[in-house]
Amino acid sequence: MTRFFSTIGGRILLLVGIVNILSMASMVAFYTDQQEKTILTQHEASLNRTAETAFKGLRVLMLRGYADIAQAYANDLKKVGTIEDFRILRIDGTEAFHDNTTIQSVNQQLGTDEFQTRDEEKIITILPATDPYLNQTLRDRRRVIHTHQENGIEKLTFLMPILAEQPCYRCHDKQNPVRGVLKLTASLLSIREAIQASRAQALWVLVGCILGSLLVVGLLVRWSLVQRINQVTAAMARVAKGDFTQQIPVTGLLELSRMAESFNAMTIEVVRGYVRLTEEQNKLTTVIQSSQEAVVVTNSAGEVVLINPAAERILEKSPEQLVHDGFLAVVDDPDYVKSFIERSGEGMPDTLVYKNRVLNFYAATICNNQDQPIGSAALIRDVTQEKQLEEKLRLMSYTDKLTGLYNRRRMEELLEREYDRARRYSLSLSILFFDVDHFKKFNDTYGHDMGDKVLEIVGQTAKSHYRNIDYACRYGGEEFCIILTDTDERGAFLAADRFRQRLEATDLGNGIHVTCSIGVVTFPGVVCDGWEAFLKLADNALYMAKRQGRNRVIQWQPGMPTEE
Repeated sequence: MTRFFSTIGGRILLLVGIVNILSMASMVAFYTDQQEKTILTQHEASLNRTAETAFKGLRVLMLRGYADIAQAYANDLKKVGTIEDFRILRIDGTEAFHDNTTIQSVNQQLGTDEFQTRDEEKIITILPATDPYLNQTLRDRRRVIHTHQENGIEKLTFLMPILAEQPCYRCHDKQNPVRGVLKLTASLLSIREAIQASRAQALWVLVGCILGSLLVVGLLVRWSLVQRINQVTAAMARVAKGDFTQQIPVTGLLELSRMAESFNAMTIEVVRGYVRLTEEQNKLTTVIQSSQEAVVVTNSAGEVVLINPAAERILEKSPEQLVHDGFLAVVDDPDYVKSFIERSGEGMPDTLVYKNRVLNFYAATICNNQDQPIGSAALIRDVTQEKQLEEKLRLMSYTDKLTGLYNRRRMEELLEREYDRARRYSLSLSILFFDVDHFKKFNDTYGHDMGDKVLEIVGQTAKSHYRNIDYACRYGGEEFCIILTDTDERGAFLAADRFRQRLEATDLGNGIHVTCSIGVVTFPGVVCDGWEAFLKLADNALYMAKRQGRNRVIQWQPGMPTEE
């Protein structure tokens, strides 16, 4: 029943039923009320006519002097079917014709014993002298009608005054114009039963009309509205299951026709949207599946629902393992992934080393248009080769191609940094500045290829001779610079001289050897404006080594002449 009234047809029937019940109930109530008033009025009129007839009959009897049969007349009136009680009362409320009071008064008025007295007298009080309806009848000298309950039965009573007329004064005095009161009482039980029957009949008519109207309305609603709505509902259900070919005939009422047109237009747009969505989904699927970057996506519950092949390859995990471990363990560091998402990557390293791979990592929460989270996604790119290439390019930009030593640009950066550090923290710093003796003559004698080989051997010897914390650099041509960190004058001199001896002992092939001249300068112990001046002092020491015959090490000293 509840399900029925939750439908459109049920709601319409319920509404129509309520309206019909209210309207018809109002009509029936009005009709039965009018019927009740009509029945009561007709009954009252019938009793009134009976009372008038009885009054006229009694008047005739009294005027013609037949007072002795008036009581018999009254008793006969009680036998009338519509009359329950009929009384002739004196003005004091007692019933007349049961005592000798009136007879004696009349005989005295006439001066004869014209009327015989009764052998047995009775005083029967029908109404008390204080009865308001009796007093109203005597006072107003007109008929009074009222209803009252007697033994639980509703009754209707007529009180009609008997007015004295001229012929009455022959037997009665003229002091009281009202000689008596006719009291007529009838039961309303049959009237009420008739009214109840009328109401019951009206109720059955009401029920029949309501059921009939609901039946007619239900059939009309089902034929003109519900049937069409059911068609639309069924079509929509088939569309929901994926059948987008549904179309509804455009017939019937104007509103239903428009609804059918709207539904047909909607299904056409749904088909178009579905086709476009499918195309975009296929494109997105193709992009994700063919992407070289790992893609891992979750739903709103945090369950992994999408893993592309690149994720399996880069993370070296199967889809089952990724789903089982969960999104936060995608790179085996749940705290890192959780912090990255919570902070939207701000202040978090986006590059990490994972299983001998350098990965670029990004993760974020996906939200809908209402800014409600619907999932998370991680984008992971293997940048191992890129980092290796960057390192290679960095080394290439810092390294001399021929010798494998740092180039001049890198030498200047390193010297500036180390010189500033030595000055700031009062650390020892030494520079060895040297070149190959008579290199131009060597080139001219053996050729440029042999000259390049000499420079290459010098570079290899320097890289293997000095410490890892020292920086071996090619300054340019056949000139070289060695930056010795945390090295004092004595240590710098010894390192330089050992290198000189090692280079001199190196066989270049076919018994060919080369020598070098080295200038050394150490901080502290010198006063310079900057690293350029500091380097210049080493160059001056090299100049002195060449002047003193080459193949030697010269420590710069204050007052030493400069190269012109």
